[in-house]
Amino acid sequence: MKKIFTSLLLFLALIIYVESRFITLHGSDHTDDNLISDGISSIDNVEKSTTASFLRQSYYLPEGVCEETYGFLPCTKTAFGNLFLIIIYGGLMLVAARLLSTGSELLLEILGPGIVGGLFLPMLGALPDALLILVSGISGTKEVAQEQVLVGMGLLAGSTVMLLTLLWGSCIVLGKCDIEDSTAVDLKDTKRLSLLGSGVTVDIWTKYASWIMIISVVPFIIVQLPQILHINSGRHLVVLISLILSVTLLIAYCLYQVFQPWIQRRKLAYAKHSHIMSGVLRHLDLVDRLMTDDDSPNIAAIKKIFRSLDLNDDETLSIHELRALVIGIHFAEEVALDKDEDVHKMLLDFDTSRDGCVDETEFVKGISIWLNKARPHKKIHKFYQHTRKEHDQLLDKSDEVVESVENPKWISVKAGLLLLLGAGIAAAFADPLVDTVNNFSDATSIPPFFISFIVLPLATNSSEAVSALIFASRKKKRTASLTYSEIYGAVTMNNILCLSVFLALVYVRGLSWDFSAEVLVILIVCVVMGLFTSFHTTFPLWTCSVSYVLYPFSLLLVYVLDYKLGWT
Repeated sequence: MKKIFTSLLLFLALIIYVESRFITLHGSDHTDDNLISDGISSIDNVEKSTTASFLRQSYYLPEGVCEETYGFLPCTKTAFGNLFLIIIYGGLMLVAARLLSTGSELLLEILGPGIVGGLFLPMLGALPDALLILVSGISGTKEVAQEQVLVGMGLLAGSTVMLLTLLWGSCIVLGKCDIEDSTAVDLKDTKRLSLLGSGVTVDIWTKYASWIMIISVVPFIIVQLPQILHINSGRHLVVLISLILSVTLLIAYCLYQVFQPWIQRRKLAYAKHSHIMSGVLRHLDLVDRLMTDDDSPNIAAIKKIFRSLDLNDDETLSIHELRALVIGIHFAEEVALDKDEDVHKMLLDFDTSRDGCVDETEFVKGISIWLNKARPHKKIHKFYQHTRKEHDQLLDKSDEVVESVENPKWISVKAGLLLLLGAGIAAAFADPLVDTVNNFSDATSIPPFFISFIVLPLATNSSEAVSALIFASRKKKRTASLTYSEIYGAVTMNNILCLSVFLALVYVRGLSWDFSAEVLVILIVCVVMGLFTSFHTTFPLWTCSVSYVLYPFSLLLVYVLDYKLGWT
């Protein structure tokens, strides 16, 4: 399928190339024969010239020879020709994005997460966008770069808005399941299009990803301060400060991705211990009420329980007696108990003297401390439900079967070749695509920002979009969490990596930062969707309407601010 798609693109490119060469050689309607009138055909010649002039006004730019990128790639002055070229070059950027995605996945299979998953893969995913932004303002004079850089800003804003609006909402529609007890039930979709009764549920890590996404917009706010405060001096310095902050956030985000598996394990271990704590309290509370009417520890009941657990009547609880207590408690199947480790943690909580056993005083004090942690939940069984939910949200319920990789050396070579090929295609065709967008803008009088805002993200972010939609359609909490984590991660990389490239371009070329409307759109969409998703883990079907509405709202806002109110 990829070979057919690539062949079709090359065929279309050949057609446009032949057409462009024909226009270049025969673009003028005046030949030597038209210079001499025979007195008979002059009227005919006038009609032909008028017709050609009309066609040129309808479909062509003013007469002139277009400039071929690299001296051989096709170019054209027609609106339709440039539209075809946008499709071709955009398709090649799509191929590059897919090659980078496939190569990254193969590399991840061999080397696993950590450095590869945290450092290289996010950058490779944002590479096509970063290259397009770079070439939009790196060539030509300063004046030309200032005009062409609108393509880069359009791509930056368009990618962020598309991911958080159209893609976010579509994943809700495809991944919806029945909501029961405020949680979407895996693989159960009987309520169809119920706006409140169906939706998706994600884990707590996805919520953290949305918080990080909100933080990533800080450099946009910093670079916009001179415009907000109406300060004309020092704007170049503010761009540099924003660039340094953006690069710092990029490094911090990559480090977070590298160490995230370790952080997850630590938080999961803490949640598991809290759940065991609540399970022990719930079990003991059934034996004798642990709290009095004023919610203070029932000391007499705790001492009575201690004596019942002291099987050998030596007035201490050994690690074996504590182990018998834990084994006798029924926990949920999701809690993978490690009896020795869990009992050891319980002993550490109670054994303040560190003599290897728990006396009555230590037992009363330890249970009292646990009860104080449960007090905000009013009831012990509610504390148990809370800790179980917290544990389930952190639990990695991977439904993928991990298999050993066969022939890792060959897969490493294949991954490297795919990454090099993808990066090469993206680098080679980024400049022609930017030139074509500008030519199409000139031919149609459509601002280049809107062309790059709508069209280019479809090519550069297609890999993330297809992957997210496939995972969402599996209708499971685990895959929904992965889907939205990818979306928030892609937006975060746009906001820090691509913005870093853009700010570096503005600073080095000495360009003016005059993108108030575009930055406002990015801030509105990121903050609204970030706050909207950072306080909940379950999203009913109706929430997709919020994201869908934000897309046309963003386009309309830029149009009104820039072309009606004159912000630019």
